[in-house]
Amino acid sequence: MNLMLFGAPGAGKGTQAKYLIEKFNIPQISTGDMLRAAITNGTAMGMEAKSYMDAGKLVPDSTIIGIIKERLGQADCKKGFILDGFPRTLAQAEALEELMKNMGISLDKVISLNVPDELIVGRITGRRVCSKCGASFHVEFNPSKVADICDYCGGELIIRKDDNAETVKSRLEAYHAQTAPLIAYYTDMGVMVELDGTKDVNEVTQDMFALLK
Repeated sequence: MNLMLFGAPGAGKGTQAKYLIEKFNIPQISTGDMLRAAITNGTAMGMEAKSYMDAGKLVPDSTIIGIIKERLGQADCKKGFILDGFPRTLAQAEALEELMKNMGISLDKVISLNVPDELIVGRITGRRVCSKCGASFHVEFNPSKVADICDYCGGELIIRKDDNAETVKSRLEAYHAQTAPLIAYYTDMGVMVELDGTKDVNEVTQDMFALLK
């Protein structure tokens, strides 16, 4: 099953991706992970991306699409995949669609997790991350047993520099301007399904699985 997770930063895509991985035994493909892996593995597209990053420039869409092509061609994607964090713009969506057509594959579903901005701000600003192992907690929804201490390794829990209200609001503005229009694009393709992301995590998961039967 070829899936795409869609939604604003903090909508819960990463959480739901874990359940999809377990159920369907397919890999989650995020732009950041792909870039790091391509650079580490020294692929042609990875080295191209690194040259832009080393120069302090944004990696162009054409290079990202090339890295996605490399990733989708790997053996673990034969049974399907979960795209997360890409595309972000209409131009990227059209380039991705062209790539997939050329590869003879298509999206089965685009799952949009809908969460109001004010709730997202609370979710992200309350997030705490372990400085040692990277485990994620939340002061309200998933608190650690001991305040500011990781349950798993005892490391200090910190607030990531991007997890402040001003930065979150800026990211949400960019999302609404650039990415939200893709809902209409994938709705027209007949693959978009929308879920209420404000529900309990387990309820969202059950709703998602019901749609994928």
